[in-house]
Amino acid sequence: MSELTTSVERPGAGPGDGDACSRLSLVARPPGLINDGPRDPLIEVAIPVYNEDHVLAASVRRLHAYLRETFPYRFVITIADNASTDHTWDVAERLAIELPEVEAVHLDRKGRGRALRHVWGTSAADVVAYMDVDLSTDLHAFLPLIAPLVSGHSDLAIGTRLSRGSAVVRGPKREFISRTYNLLLRTALAAHFSDAQCGFKAGRTEIMRALLPAVEDEAWFFDTELLLLAERNGLRIHEVPVDWVDDPDSRVDVFHTAVDDLRGMARVARRVLSGAFRVPVPARTREARLPTGMRRQLPSFAVIGVISTIAQLLLYALLRFFMPVVIANVVSYFLAAIGNIAANRRFTFGVRGSQGAVRHQFEGGVAFLVGLAVSSAGLAIVHGVSPDASRLAEVAALFGFNLFAAVIRFVLLRAWVFHPRRAGQEPEPVLQEQSR
Repeated sequence: MSELTTSVERPGAGPGDGDACSRLSLVARPPGLINDGPRDPLIEVAIPVYNEDHVLAASVRRLHAYLRETFPYRFVITIADNASTDHTWDVAERLAIELPEVEAVHLDRKGRGRALRHVWGTSAADVVAYMDVDLSTDLHAFLPLIAPLVSGHSDLAIGTRLSRGSAVVRGPKREFISRTYNLLLRTALAAHFSDAQCGFKAGRTEIMRALLPAVEDEAWFFDTELLLLAERNGLRIHEVPVDWVDDPDSRVDVFHTAVDDLRGMARVARRVLSGAFRVPVPARTREARLPTGMRRQLPSFAVIGVISTIAQLLLYALLRFFMPVVIANVVSYFLAAIGNIAANRRFTFGVRGSQGAVRHQFEGGVAFLVGLAVSSAGLAIVHGVSPDASRLAEVAALFGFNLFAAVIRFVLLRAWVFHPRRAGQEPEPVLQEQSR
C-alpha cells in the first residue's frame, strides 16, 4: 500500500491565526478505502493532539473499531496535530495509511481551538465533532450526541459531566474547578448549558461555519466561546449525560488555563455589552412540518368552517325570534352541520360519490355533537353569569365557542371519519397533496 504525503496552504479560518495562512500537511490514503455505505450523512470526528505519541495509536484504533462496529452513519476520524515536538505526527501518518476512515492534519502552531477551526472549517461532513485523545468520555454517548444533529432537532450537542445522569470519576480539585467555572458562566454570562469544558462536542457543519469567524479564542476557551455565541444567537444546544473518567496523565496546565478562561469570559462580556456577539446563522435543516395532507386540508376546512359558522349564526339569530335559546342553537347547529360535513367530504378530504355518504353524515354528526355540547355549555355559562345577556352578546359568545369546537371537529374528521386507511375512503388522485 503506497503512501502519499502532501503539503498545502489553507487560508486562516478566523481571528487569532496571526499569519495569513497556516501550513498544513495532509496524509492522503489510496482510493477505495472509504466506506461505500449510504451517502448521507457523514460525521467527522476531530481529535486535537499535542505530544501524545504514547497514547494516540491505541485511542484512535479503539475509536475506529467502535465506530466501525456500532455506528450507523458514515464517519471519518481526523487527527489534528497541534505542532507536536515528539513523534505524534509520525504516529498520525501511520494511522492514516493503516486505517480506513482515518485522516491526519498537521498545524505548525499550537492551540486546540486553532486545530478545530481548521478541521471543522474545511470539513465536507454533515456533522462535525471532537473528543479528547484520552477518550475519557464513554463512547456509548457518541450516538446520542450525534443523533439530534442528524435529525435536525438541535444545532450543537455537548457531553455533560454535571447532570444527575452522569457518572464521573475525578479528583476533588478538578471537580471543584469545573463546577466553579461553570457557575461563573451561568452567573456572569447567563449561560444555560451545564458543562462548557467537557471534551465531547458536536455541531451541524453549516452552523459551525457560521459561528467560527466570530470565535476569537484559539486555545482552551475556544469551545466555551463557541457555546456562548451559539446560545446568544438562539441556537439549540442538546446535552447528553456522560460517563467520564479523569485521565491521570492529563497535560493541561490548570492554573494558566483558568486564567485564560477568565480573560476569555471578560472579553465575551465586553462583546455582549457592545452588541458585537451576533452572527447570521442558517435555519435548522428540518423545520417543523404539518402532517401529510394537512397543509392542503386546513385552508379548505377553515373556509368551509367560516361559511357554515356564518350560516349557523344567521339561522340562530332568525330562529331566536320564535324559539328558546337552547332549541334555536340545536336546530341551527344541526342544519349547518349537514352542509359542513358534505362540503368537507368533497373539498377537504376529496371523497366523491354516494358510497359511504350516510355513514359520513352520521359519524360527522357525532363530531358535531361534541361541538354542540361545547357551544351549548358556553351559552349556559353566559346566561348563568348574565341572565339578561343581549342577543348580540349571545352571538359573540357563540362565535368564540364555535371556533374552539371547530378544532375538535377537524381532529375527529381527519383522524376518524375520513381517515384514508378506512375502507372506501381513498381520496381522488387529483386532490392528493402534491409531492415536492
